[in-house]
Amino acid sequence: MTQPPSTPERCHLLLSQWVKQLSLSNREYNQFAGELIALNRQLKRLEQRRLRVAVFGRVGVGKSSLLNALLGQNVFATDVAHGCTRHQQAVDWCQPINNLDSVELVDTPGIDEIAAAGRARLAARVALQADLVLLVLDSDLTSVEAAALKTLLKSGRPIVLVLNRCDCWSTEQCNALLASIRSRLPAAALQLQLHAVAAAPREARLRADGLVRSNICPPQVEPLRKALIHLLMEQGELLLALNALRQADRFYQVLKRGRLQRSKAAAQGLIGRFAAIKASGVAANPLVLLDLAGGLACDTALVVKLCQLYGLQIGGPAARQLLGRLSSHNALLGGAQLGIQLALSAVRQLLLLAVPFTGGLSLAPAAPVALAQAALAVHTTRRTGRLAARELLLGSQRREAQPAALLRRLAANDPQVRRWLIDWPELAANEPCQLQTLLP
Repeated sequence: MTQPPSTPERCHLLLSQWVKQLSLSNREYNQFAGELIALNRQLKRLEQRRLRVAVFGRVGVGKSSLLNALLGQNVFATDVAHGCTRHQQAVDWCQPINNLDSVELVDTPGIDEIAAAGRARLAARVALQADLVLLVLDSDLTSVEAAALKTLLKSGRPIVLVLNRCDCWSTEQCNALLASIRSRLPAAALQLQLHAVAAAPREARLRADGLVRSNICPPQVEPLRKALIHLLMEQGELLLALNALRQADRFYQVLKRGRLQRSKAAAQGLIGRFAAIKASGVAANPLVLLDLAGGLACDTALVVKLCQLYGLQIGGPAARQLLGRLSSHNALLGGAQLGIQLALSAVRQLLLLAVPFTGGLSLAPAAPVALAQAALAVHTTRRTGRLAARELLLGSQRREAQPAALLRRLAANDPQVRRWLIDWPELAANEPCQLQTLLP
């Protein structure tokens, strides 16, 4: 009997199929080349089960020393006086992890050597390229670190907080510092793990010649090492899969917004043309029934064109649901506008009928009445078009196989995914396109 695919395998299969169905234009390939490369890289790492753990923090907090302590050897360059990492560096962690072929430890430059805007970009880039981020501190939480933490949280990547150089304080002082850090965390970070370590502790020794020198002591990172191994053993493969879903959803939102912005301009032109046609017909036609029939036909044609613009099949149930929702939305307003239209049409007909008796003087007020009818026709057409566009936008988001929908489907079918999203709620957060800014 064939074993059903695991959640990560299903995730990779679904995302690979989703990417193939995107139907990107040449313009979109060029515009979103960077995002697409990052997404394909994440999918490749998911396929290869290659997880990346990145350290992040200020200059000189001991990021490189921490990675060396976890590796058990001095691989990353360190400097006692100041940080010396200028570019990202990655080394395989020779630590066997179930369901993962390899784990990379990634060193990054310090975040306080560049301007605030650059720090935000660096934090976003590090988060985008890592599956787990270790935010390293060496004191209480500073404003620079708090801002970086918010950026990392917004990215949706899991984070582990690490307080380095705990050998510099007594046990009571270290506990007080940990409590202070906890009190300064934003609400979204209160559930994060916080570990105290000493990556490169030193001990003062008095030499025989009377000089005081410091000797390097064994690193104290075992609790952090065990916590990382446990996390990766339990959730490493799932972490890779859900991060791929999150990155795919981020790419989808950017792509969708670009497409809807272009559809917005086209929809505005379409609604404007139909409004002009309807207004001209109402102003030129003296018969009430023809006004109503022509207006209904114009609105129906507008909805059909908008359906084609937003990719909704006209004959399907979605179109029937759309027409039903438009009818309910327009019921109250449409009734009032219909009454006004009938009244204006009746007034105009009376004025036209009175022409033989007034010697043509009744034609003078007929023109303003026709203009009022035309203005009302423009308003109703624009409102109908806007309501139709809103329903079509909502319908298009419901129909498409979005990565966020795939994530919800996995969470519904896999208890482990549900538990994981409870532990890391920021990964379940989705930022859909704001409809108000995309309506014509």
